Amino acid sequence: MMLLFNFFMALATVGFVMQLTYRDPSVDPEMMTEAQSRDRAEEVIRALLADHDGPASLVSEIACEIGAEIVEGMIPPGFDLNTVELSRRYDTSRTPVREALLLLSREGLVDIEPRRRPRAHVPTIPEVREIYRIRIALFEMMAADLAGRATAADIAILAEVLARMRAAVSLADVRRYVWLTVEFHDKASALSENTTAKRINDSLLLRTIPLRRIAVGIPERLEQSLEDHTLLLRAYQSHDAILAAAILRSNHARGLATIEAHHQRLGGFTPQSAS
Repeated sequence: MMLLFNFFMALATVGFVMQLTYRDPSVDPEMMTEAQSRDRAEEVIRALLADHDGPASLVSEIACEIGAEIVEGMIPPGFDLNTVELSRRYDTSRTPVREALLLLSREGLVDIEPRRRPRAHVPTIPEVREIYRIRIALFEMMAADLAGRATAADIAILAEVLARMRAAVSLADVRRYVWLTVEFHDKASALSENTTAKRINDSLLLRTIPLRRIAVGIPERLEQSLEDHTLLLRAYQSHDAILAAAILRSNHARGLATIEAHHQRLGGFTPQSAS
C-alpha cells in the first residue's frame, strides 16, 4: 500500500490539470453513444499525454485511440495487443506502437511483462480496493477545503452539472452520467484549490472510469449516486465538511461493494469470466 501511495505522490509532481469541454444534454438530449463516449475518453487521454509528453505525435495519437478503446471496453481486460497487427492498422512500424503502449502502461491501462505480448490491464480486487481507499482520502481532503471556502458562484457551477446528471439519470444514460460525475468532481477538486490532491486523483482517472460504470450500472445505484451528489452539494453549500466527507465515504463504499459483487458474480473482470 505504501509503495502504491508513494507512486501516486510522485505523479503529483507532473502538474496535470484537465481542460475538457462538456456537451449540454439540453442541446443533445439523446443517449450518449459508444462512439461519443470513446471520443470523450480520447479527449481525456490526449489532455493527460499533452501534459506529460508535449505536442501531439503519431505515438500519442495511437495511444489515445487504443487507450480510449480500453477505457470503453471495446478492447476488454486481458486482451492481447499484437504490435504487428497494430502497426498494420496504423500503417507504421512497430516502434511507435510499442512506444504508445508504454505510455498507456504508465497510465495503468496496459500490462507489459517480459516475454509476453502486451495486454489490456486486468484489475484485481485488491488493486480496486487500494484505488478506492486512496480516492476516499483524497476526496475527503478536497471536500474539507471546498466546504470551507465555497462561494455562491462555486455552488452554482456544481449545481449546473448536477442538473445535467439528473437529466442523464432520467434517461438511464450510464455513459453520460459517468462522464458528468467526472466533470462534477473535476470542477469540485479545482474549486477546492488543493492542487496536490487533485493531481494525484487525476492520475487515477482513466483506470476508474470502467469501475464507475460497474458501480452505477444498475438503476437503483444510478439513482442513489444522484442522491449522494445532491446531498454533497448541499453539504458544500452549508459549509459542512464533516457531512461532505461522510457522504463521499458512503458513496465510495457502496460503489466498491457493487464492484466486488460484480467481480464475484462473474468470477473476474475479463469477458471469459462471464462465460
